[in-house]
Amino acid sequence: MNILVADDDKEIVDLLEIYIRNEGHTVLKAYDGQQVLDQMYETDGIDLMVLDVMMPKKDGIQVVKEVRQSSQVPILMLSAKTTDVDKIKGLVNGADDYVVKPFNPLEVMARIKSLLRRSTAYSQASHVADELEVGPLIIRKDSHEVVTVDGVPIQLTALEFGILHLLANNPNRVFSADEIFERVWQQESVVSAKTVMVHVSHLRDKIEKATGGEKVIQTVWGVGYKIENR
Repeated sequence: MNILVADDDKEIVDLLEIYIRNEGHTVLKAYDGQQVLDQMYETDGIDLMVLDVMMPKKDGIQVVKEVRQSSQVPILMLSAKTTDVDKIKGLVNGADDYVVKPFNPLEVMARIKSLLRRSTAYSQASHVADELEVGPLIIRKDSHEVVTVDGVPIQLTALEFGILHLLANNPNRVFSADEIFERVWQQESVVSAKTVMVHVSHLRDKIEKATGGEKVIQTVWGVGYKIENR
């Protein structure tokens, strides 16, 4: 796997490079936001990005916005900012996960492994058709595609797709935020409610934009989320 690590602190980049290479991956390095975008366009097949929020030229949030215009590559954000507002801002703009500095490199590696498992699970899925039709949506697990019944494609991140497929594959069942986090992120839930809420909100926005306002995912207040069988 090709993993791009970007931080203006060279020591952090070098430290993560050691751990990532020990797992057998190739490491690409960048020290500002513009270098990230340049490598993205010049390198064939980046499988995951680790991005610091505070970088020169273009910060991590700006980079995520630009990357998401053309790619759904998994993105793990690093930041010294610890408030919930900062975390949610990063996720809303398209990041998949978030680690606060100072961090344990083993925690970062656990997050990287989880994101790669989620991403490759879809790219290596069986070629046997696995298509779900839910209201205005057609969900194709084997090709990691979501389109409207009118043929309009909806670009989702791996985690957004995982949430949608989980709910659609279990119609009428209510999943709590903790259940969604553990099944989709494939990690034990710690403080997951807001993280899941942000991803569900982003997912809803994309679905409603593509379908003219269809409310596919329902909130069961105080319990969780579901998709009703229509």
